[in-house]
Amino acid sequence: MKKKLGIFLVFISLFSLLGSILLWLHSKDTATISTTNKYVHVAEVNKLIAQQERDLLNIKPKVKKVAPNVSRPLEPCPGSPPGLVGPLHVEFDWHRTMDNVRSECSTDLQDGGRYEPPDCIALHKVAIIIPFRNRHEHLKHWLYYLHPILKRQQLNYGVYVINQHGEGVFNRAKLLNAGFVEALKEYDYDCFVFSDVDLIPMDDRNFYRCYSEPRHMAVAMDKFQFSLPYKTYFGGVVSFSKDHYMKINGFSNNYWGWGAEDDDMYKRIHFQHMSISRPDLHVGKYKMVRHNRDVHNEPDPRNPGKLHKTRFTMEKDGINTLIYAVKKIVKDKLYTFITVDIYSPNT
Repeated sequence: MKKKLGIFLVFISLFSLLGSILLWLHSKDTATISTTNKYVHVAEVNKLIAQQERDLLNIKPKVKKVAPNVSRPLEPCPGSPPGLVGPLHVEFDWHRTMDNVRSECSTDLQDGGRYEPPDCIALHKVAIIIPFRNRHEHLKHWLYYLHPILKRQQLNYGVYVINQHGEGVFNRAKLLNAGFVEALKEYDYDCFVFSDVDLIPMDDRNFYRCYSEPRHMAVAMDKFQFSLPYKTYFGGVVSFSKDHYMKINGFSNNYWGWGAEDDDMYKRIHFQHMSISRPDLHVGKYKMVRHNRDVHNEPDPRNPGKLHKTRFTMEKDGINTLIYAVKKIVKDKLYTFITVDIYSPNT
């Protein structure tokens, strides 16, 4: 029994010694390992590991290709703006304040009531000219409705309120001429819309732009039961290209007080062998802000008689003889307010 136990212990000792030798051989640098058959498997394993390391180093991460951020040039706006809604419900909330209008309508506007479409190039550069004096209650309604309409029509536009200085006799036409000149000092407009401050369009398909001939836009006012009062009527809201306006020498400067300046303009267009375009009576509907006649804007009984002389006076009465002085210019977010002295006669 003791003999067997001794043999077993010797065997264990020899096995432990062999294990130690193998461990020592494995710890040596693999580059010096013998290439004898006894150690070939170790070299092969090391080669495999080394190859896997090389493969891992050569693996490139998959990166999603992103198109370079190249800003594309804007395309021209479409001829038919996609955001129009057609007929509009117009009502005058007298609790509305100018601050309310600024809060609701000033998005994307530049100072002075300037706007350009952000996603396309406007086809029309339009200056809207409003003759003005002491009509702030009406102006807020005009701005509230017109700015959203003009934006939907994708116009490059500016709003110019031409305020008559002092309390002398009002002259709507001369203010419009002054607005034409002042707007051109700021920007190269190619179209001019002349609008009374109390007229609100009831359909946004009535485009505030210019056509191949002078345009009469306010063809169906509620005060005229939504019809044209007479065939040659050319009042309220009209548009001219810059070339057309210069060709007729603008409005007359000599119609003081209310009335007849729009009839004189109709004659100027006729005498220059141009025609007038109009929207239909549905698209051309307007709602008027009701008000009493302005002080110092009473009808002048001498005005109708001047119409008989238009043919002979139009070349020397208009833009080419305009005299006025700018008193002040204020840039509001919603409009440019220009006060001018037009040297009104005393009341």
